[in-house]
Amino acid sequence: MWAREPRTFPLSPARGMQKFMVYIIAYLTAHAGKGDEIVALTKPLIQATLKEAGCVSYELYRKPTDPDALVFVETWKDRAAIDAHFAEPHLKAFQTAAASLLASARVEIVHPEKIEVV
Repeated sequence: MWAREPRTFPLSPARGMQKFMVYIIAYLTAHAGKGDEIVALTKPLIQATLKEAGCVSYELYRKPTDPDALVFVETWKDRAAIDAHFAEPHLKAFQTAAASLLASARVEIVHPEKIEVV
């Protein structure tokens, strides 16, 4: 079972809703004992991402039985919004800061017709 990581800011309301949205499921595994450091790095990332025009939702979950296992579940209005997100400085800053703390990462982009692994 996964538990949502507590936030001190609200999720933005759904915007740009359309018939077929695109989802991201990003699985992050921190090196042993580094989960809290990863979570701390995600706070500015989440805040900035929720302000992006194409972001419908962006949530972080943590496995209670393994605090080093984290999952982002994201909803985007379309693939173009995801491409814009991937270019954002706040995402690049998180990736750089988290790189040495992560044992593994797997990102799946779920379209209505296919699943991409990036």
